[in-house]
Amino acid sequence: MPSTGTRPTSDRVRESLFGALESADALAGARVLDLYAGSGALGLESLSRGAASVDLVEKGRQAAAIVRRNAATVAKAGGIAIGRVHESAVHPFLLRAAGTFDLVFSDPPYDIADDAMTADLVALAPLLSADAIVVVERAKRATPPDFAAAGMRLLRDKAYGDTTLWWAEPQPAVESQSR
Repeated sequence: MPSTGTRPTSDRVRESLFGALESADALAGARVLDLYAGSGALGLESLSRGAASVDLVEKGRQAAAIVRRNAATVAKAGGIAIGRVHESAVHPFLLRAAGTFDLVFSDPPYDIADDAMTADLVALAPLLSADAIVVVERAKRATPPDFAAAGMRLLRDKAYGDTTLWWAEPQPAVESQSR
């Protein structure tokens, strides 16, 4: 685990999160994006639970090296095809990324500015599959993410001590009225 600059998701939060994702059948075959990956625990666990691929984005050089080591360890242990580790800041990565994702974890530093969080969500929106799930982890005291600005709608939120998870999905496109 990186020594500074990361805040790992607690075991309690991770267990609850993955239990809910499995209940929603959101992991099997999913294309996963783990933003602010830290140690890569969320993205790598999704692989071990049936996701098809994962892209892990972490700008910290030391943390990205740890993600690579953790990914290699998981690959050796389970023969899992490991996704890609991107040593990049999240926003620039989102602006240049291609493809679509079915499940996104966003666990930014608790001190991220609300406008930066919103900008990330707006940049993420075009990369989501129609039935994608976006899970944002922030401090309980933080302003809820502005999903509406990114064309998403809040599905649920749940607090775990000082942490809150917000779940969102893309807003369905409004069909034009027939003539």
